Amino acid sequence: MKTITINVSEPVYAEFRAASKSMGRPTAELIREAMEFYRQERLKPRRDLTSFRPRSAGRVLEDLGAHDDLLEDMLAGPL
Repeated sequence: MKTITINVSEPVYAEFRAASKSMGRPTAELIREAMEFYRQERLKPRRDLTSFRPRSAGRVLEDLGAHDDLLEDMLAGPL
């Protein structure tokens, strides 16, 4: 592991220290976890929808007519 130095506001560090104490875990471990979460959510490139292959949802249960509107059915919820 690489040792680094970061500047953190007192309130933020106090929250991490309090959380680590209540969990019985080192503060550095929680900060590493937070950094990994940030890396996964913000730094790793995500694929956009155009890169996914189409999948079949099964057979058509009922053909829609030209004047069929599903919005009311969707807003009504489960049958």
